Amino acid sequence: MTIDFLPVSRDEMRKRGWYYYDFLVVTGDAYVDHPSFGAAVIARVLEAEGYRVAMLAQPRFADASDFADMGKPRYGVFVGAGNLDSMVAHYSAAKKPRREDFYSPGKRAGLRPDRASVVYCTLARDAFPDTPIILGGLEASLRRFAHYDYWSDRVLPSVLADSGADLLTYGMGETATIEIARRLSKHKHVSEITDIRGTAHITQNPENCAFPHVEIASFETVSRDKRAYAEAGMTEYDEHDPVRGKAIIQPHGDAFLIVNPPQMPLTTLEFDRVAELPYVRDWHPMYAPLGGVPAIEEVKFSVIHNRGCFGACNFCSLAFHQGRMVTARSHESLVREVTLLTKFPDFKGYIHDVGGPTANFRRPSCQKQLKDGLCANRNCLTPEPCANLDADHSDYLKLLRKLAAIPGVKKVFVRSGVRFDYLMLDKSGEFFAELVKNHISGQLKVAPEHCIDGVLAYMGKPPHAVYSRFIERYAKLNTKYEKRQFLVPYLISSHPGSRLTDAVALAEYLRDNGTQPEQVQDFYPTPGTLSTTMYYTGLDPRTLEPVYVPRSTKEKAMQRALLQYKRPDKRALVIDALRTAGRDDLIGYGKRCLVRPFDKNSDYRKIKK
Repeated sequence: MTIDFLPVSRDEMRKRGWYYYDFLVVTGDAYVDHPSFGAAVIARVLEAEGYRVAMLAQPRFADASDFADMGKPRYGVFVGAGNLDSMVAHYSAAKKPRREDFYSPGKRAGLRPDRASVVYCTLARDAFPDTPIILGGLEASLRRFAHYDYWSDRVLPSVLADSGADLLTYGMGETATIEIARRLSKHKHVSEITDIRGTAHITQNPENCAFPHVEIASFETVSRDKRAYAEAGMTEYDEHDPVRGKAIIQPHGDAFLIVNPPQMPLTTLEFDRVAELPYVRDWHPMYAPLGGVPAIEEVKFSVIHNRGCFGACNFCSLAFHQGRMVTARSHESLVREVTLLTKFPDFKGYIHDVGGPTANFRRPSCQKQLKDGLCANRNCLTPEPCANLDADHSDYLKLLRKLAAIPGVKKVFVRSGVRFDYLMLDKSGEFFAELVKNHISGQLKVAPEHCIDGVLAYMGKPPHAVYSRFIERYAKLNTKYEKRQFLVPYLISSHPGSRLTDAVALAEYLRDNGTQPEQVQDFYPTPGTLSTTMYYTGLDPRTLEPVYVPRSTKEKAMQRALLQYKRPDKRALVIDALRTAGRDDLIGYGKRCLVRPFDKNSDYRKIKK
């Protein structure tokens, strides 16, 4: 029923007997009332605090009329671009427009603007000139500092400066949102809200910073000096710690961006509460004529049991958004959620995933981090595992067993991917065995990403030998339990540090192992990651040493083609790549060859085109 959703129009507010409301939540996604959708979480959190909340999903952006039609909220507007950065949602790594948007009704593309955070804040200001505007979500998190923007190929200022919002929240913003709402409802002026963790603001007086702080190079400096950009990026990454992190000040012209330290992660009790708010767990009925919102299908019968990731892959934005400190929900909360899912009429008995950023992380990497924070300049798993790492899967295994025992549940799967190097460190091996025996739906997603250790080091991934041992163990367990289950390896082409010869070596590895990967992703320089810093600066921010970066469209296409060398449409590119790399020995008819040559009668130029 529509009444179960938050109101999406002034008419729906009137039907509830509302003649005012407190907060407007704006999102670039369609309105899906589910705990996997950030805007729904923020809206339900505000509602649980006693506020009247309305949703404005994918407003038209030619003018501010959709905003104005909602009427002015009493206290403020919370703006987010959606579950993805809007530029990632719109464009592939080759900067080509995407044809579909799974977060929009009917997969229709183009329902949100480019740089949605900036556009929506501007429209909100036009409609409600005196109303506080708070910007949040993934796009705001990753763009909170001056950042390299892949699509314009230049450094942009903080999205807070570009958007004109009053405040920015970053990370998983429930705690900051509640405190901001509390102060605004007490008629605190938004310009005075400067001391909340997990927020950023712009000021003329940096001496008013409420926390111990460090200063990084200004927007103007990092725009022209790549070494300064790399140094700033490393500081931003190191200080993103809720225990030991400091505030960061970055001058922007005559003003100063102040990014306060991160919020502490939610406690288990708080996490449970957020996850069990009264979500409808479906898309709003207004999308029915358009075919619904496809993004719900992947998560409707899945549950999130954790947050955070200490895997620290350099190309992943999670460390800069959710953070590296892992927290988890209670067994009891998850049992209640799965029991609720079994009551849905379209539930078929299968829980598709019990996961999160990394499915098999359910505890802090070590006890030390709870007191002192995560170590600066040291990753928990790479280049080798820390001696203090606590690789224990027993609690996760108990959870999966409890969920599988719920009446109406036939199977519980783990589909969001496991960190295989962490899995291999669990000495008991009990979880690995039971994972293979009971919790894989035909195939298991893993992310080796490459096979060359030098490239893996730039990625922040373990040496390839670890993956080889994992494959061997996985095969033995499948044999033991008489299973025919596969691995789906994720691979990245053209990552900084990867030369064409490395891509050839990876293709040879795939040949030797009889693997044709389904998932190959050209490296995508999304804002805020260490790998994007490498891409832009040509420097490894951890060492400031030069790193090779594949930049040309031709080379990136050749690296990708090598990983898909069996595809007929990639044949000409593979031949070009092998000849460019001096590996003509791999063109031919022998068992070691990757591709057949074109015969004399083939129109090579036509096929190549």
